[in-house]
Amino acid sequence: MNRIGKLAAGAGVLAAAATAVAVGVRKRSPREDPYLDEPLGELAPDRTGSVVAEDGVLLSYEEVDPADGGTPEVTAVLVHGFAMSRLGWHFQRRDLARLVDPRVRQVLYDHRGHGRSGRASAASSTIDQLAADLDEVLRVVVPDGPIVLIGHSMGGMVVMALAERVPELFAERVTGVALIGTSAGEVGRSGLPRPLLSKYNPLTRVLGRVAEWQPAAVELVRTAGGGITRQAARTIGFGPGNTSARLVDFLVKMLDVTPVRVLADFVDTLGSHNRYAALAGLKHCRVLVLSGDHDWMTPFAHAERIAAALPDATLVRVPGAGHVVMLERADVVTEHLVTLLRESYQGG
Repeated sequence: MNRIGKLAAGAGVLAAAATAVAVGVRKRSPREDPYLDEPLGELAPDRTGSVVAEDGVLLSYEEVDPADGGTPEVTAVLVHGFAMSRLGWHFQRRDLARLVDPRVRQVLYDHRGHGRSGRASAASSTIDQLAADLDEVLRVVVPDGPIVLIGHSMGGMVVMALAERVPELFAERVTGVALIGTSAGEVGRSGLPRPLLSKYNPLTRVLGRVAEWQPAAVELVRTAGGGITRQAARTIGFGPGNTSARLVDFLVKMLDVTPVRVLADFVDTLGSHNRYAALAGLKHCRVLVLSGDHDWMTPFAHAERIAAALPDATLVRVPGAGHVVMLERADVVTEHLVTLLRESYQGG
């Protein structure tokens, strides 16, 4: 290349670089957090509203329509886990909106005592009551059409309890169910790891007593040790690999919204949950059972036992993933949810 050609080429490179800077394009470092620019928990819904539960508690929900404006063919209802909120479905909410085969309307809501929903009494802080709440949300917000229920952790338990409570709904309208990082019973019993939030863990019982005595003191302890809280969230929520600092912070932010008193109120219902018999109500549905193999809260053995009771279910083991697998391995979870939605819609 002659001198003029080299100068022209150099000018072209400089121009391209200048253009990239002008439009905000930059090369990301391999060590940089991949979610640095992700608007975690900030996606705008198409509609929001509240459902009044049978005891008067307000349940906050939002709806997300297909991104292309097309007519939805199925409604996916996403049911979050213990101590979290509907924001935990960030990646699935984002990506399922883009699906066109089938087009999906999404309904996401917060359990009582969680997120933006109203507080509940200790007596009503049960999985049975949460199943009644989900039933009411479906009656009001999804009165017709096929439904796919997607539950994580306690949300999966609520879906099982709903199948026990309203079996005809699963025979007639629920075409698919996803049970993610959840259990059908025996959470924390002998022979399985004893998670922090099991009623069989003495630390949890002490926390509950302190919350009864002086709730403000427990909140102060939790918020004062920001680093410790973050490490706890990292340990409880994620697998042993490299984890996005932004995802950990996002989880901490969700957990901080839930008062310690609410956590203590739900401990007993988690420990007494036993819905193995209710799994028979899912026989009419396509079922996905998915869990990380480093889930400290509900170890993979729980997923295996659910799948053993549902021989036609799809069992997915996500290597290296922890309890919040839908955040940690969003791509894997969403991929399997898309398959479930497609098979459920075609099968329905």
